[in-house]
Amino acid sequence: MPGVFLQDEISLTDRKKLLLGARWDYNSKHGSIFSPRINYKWNSRDNSNIIRFSLGNGFRVANVFTEDHAALTGAREVEFEGELKPETSWNANINFVKKINTENTFITLDASAFYTHFDNRILPDYETDSNKIIYANLEGFSVSKGVSLNADFLFTNGLAINAGATLMDVSVTENDVKTRQLLTESFSGVWSISYKFQNDFTLDYTGNIYGPMRLPLLGENDPRDEYSPWFSIQNIQLTKKFSNSWEIYGGVKNLLNFTPASNSINNANNPFEIGLDTDKNPELAFDPSYVYASNQGIRAFAGLRFTIF
Repeated sequence: MPGVFLQDEISLTDRKKLLLGARWDYNSKHGSIFSPRINYKWNSRDNSNIIRFSLGNGFRVANVFTEDHAALTGAREVEFEGELKPETSWNANINFVKKINTENTFITLDASAFYTHFDNRILPDYETDSNKIIYANLEGFSVSKGVSLNADFLFTNGLAINAGATLMDVSVTENDVKTRQLLTESFSGVWSISYKFQNDFTLDYTGNIYGPMRLPLLGENDPRDEYSPWFSIQNIQLTKKFSNSWEIYGGVKNLLNFTPASNSINNANNPFEIGLDTDKNPELAFDPSYVYASNQGIRAFAGLRFTIF
């Protein structure tokens, strides 16, 4: 697969830059692939305000066996419809960064809005046949769009806070019918709070929160919920540093002890009954495609870390 890549950065002024790029590849199986991109950046004189805009397209050949865990687990038969073509996308993104510095506080606000339009999207189809996972190029298009906000707070007293949230709409349109993509949440948030004590102890508290996701069911008789609940995974860790090389740490993972409902993968006592009619008897299927969170509950951990360099 030979290719050529060209890029030119143009300084319109000392605070305005334009980046133009283009890539051409020739794939022996898929032919010529051309990918242009344009980026624009503006910053204020003191760099406290930065605006970036980007527009371009991309191509990707999906590897379903490494990207989709359900393809190699469970009782569903994997089926491919036709020869898979590369996924193509056009995407646009606008980003704004605001920096606020005071005597004791350093604040960075980062806001983005994004839009991506996919053609030839390769998505696993769990719903046409509950005994199969069918992979094929989407006969339509898929759209991922949303907004995100991230905030960093750094205090001179040793406290650091990072928090972010994303609102997202991921949809699939096929035969003029728009549906929400499986296993994608409309809202997600993440945070990290760290405090360094004077005696070389560091306390870290991290977490995330996810909104409901639409989940694949095994037919109309499947007793499980169509949407996942709101859930949060939170962790805490205490670290003691003895030198630039040695430190010990310990903490607790999944403080809230959240795990999916006990029936999320159905009857674990009968996990590999391949060939059963799961449309009529979904309780007999082992179905890992439904899993949306880790099955590990609250647990403690400890460790010793040695840094060479």
